Amino acid sequence: MTIREEGALSGIRVLDFTHFIAGPYCTMLLGDLGAQVIKVESPGGDSFRQFRPHVGGEGGPFLGFNRNKKGLCLDLRQAAAQEVARELVAKADVLVENFSTGIMDRYGLGYDAVAEINPRLVYCSATAYGRTGSLAARAGFDPVVQAETGFMSMNGQPEIEPTRTGPAVMDVSTGMMAANAVLAALVARTRTGRGQYVEVALFDTAVNMLGFHGMSYLVSGVNPLRFGNMSADSAPMGMFHAADGPFYIGCANDGLFRKLAEALARPDLLCHPDYATAGDRVQNRHALAQLLDGLFAASTREDWVARLQSAGVPAGVPKTIAEAMRSPEMAARGLVSRIPHPTAGEIPNVAPPFRLAGTPVVAPVAGPVLGQHTSEILSDVLAFDAGRIAALVAAGAVRQAAI
Repeated sequence: MTIREEGALSGIRVLDFTHFIAGPYCTMLLGDLGAQVIKVESPGGDSFRQFRPHVGGEGGPFLGFNRNKKGLCLDLRQAAAQEVARELVAKADVLVENFSTGIMDRYGLGYDAVAEINPRLVYCSATAYGRTGSLAARAGFDPVVQAETGFMSMNGQPEIEPTRTGPAVMDVSTGMMAANAVLAALVARTRTGRGQYVEVALFDTAVNMLGFHGMSYLVSGVNPLRFGNMSADSAPMGMFHAADGPFYIGCANDGLFRKLAEALARPDLLCHPDYATAGDRVQNRHALAQLLDGLFAASTREDWVARLQSAGVPAGVPKTIAEAMRSPEMAARGLVSRIPHPTAGEIPNVAPPFRLAGTPVVAPVAGPVLGQHTSEILSDVLAFDAGRIAALVAAGAVRQAAI
């Protein structure tokens, strides 16, 4: 199998026993950085393949989290498939899994077992509540941990019930945390010569995603309250209203408020007793918002955003996903492209959020169809001959894509 030489993780082989979002996002990031990622799926495939909309018979959401991977289909209920997995472990640098607690042990692929085969292996478990303790068997789901950790209590308008985020931010954040932990373990291995067990939990990630609100409570004992689109700590911050609709301003300090006052041609606001300091503005946020809305009503939001951005004040028009994908900002960052796909012909792709000058991210390759690279992996990585591959296929231990 060809190793891309240009990536930061070139030469690193990752076994991907993950499904749905958090685990696949972790391994996709490693693949973007040049690692060789082998996605191992059961005959039924990653359940995320079934999520709509579909393109070329493949789930669009699945394709969004599984680029830059080779696809291997193993029926791990069979001893022969488990042996193939163990042979791959011996040649891997990283293994990532997010099964329910006990599943990998059942297949003889738990950390203690595989560490004997390959002591240099970095083994990452992306879990809901950890692999040990009283919560280990509990099923986890992104919005549930948003509710349990208080994260949901900070979302939405104060007069309505707590609101989950639309996107699965805890799943994606857990994938990011897992990728960071894997990279740290790989760096440590250069010193120690040994791999290690790494665990990242959805619940723990959600607690960290509280940001400074968690620490604010621990320091003060005062429970933070949600402020909708406003901020408990800064003003003016939130959605304001021009003649033709709303737009968002983030004015988080005195310097930015000074620039806002200049853009509005209202220097008197800087010495107004209600708005002169950050504390004054927070205390009088509603009166300040009403005043600003009166000024903004004189022109369109596009005009105001252009003026504010020119003055150095963070401001933007809220967009739908469709509008954001067609926006000048999206084009300027070059985040969306189209790449070949074996059954769809071509699919869209969203670039990763990091850029490395010396070892750039690899060119995107579409996520595999189920079992697309089974024979290639067995031949190139494990040096199985055609007869052994045919026997495994005949026994149903491995499956190949019919493309």
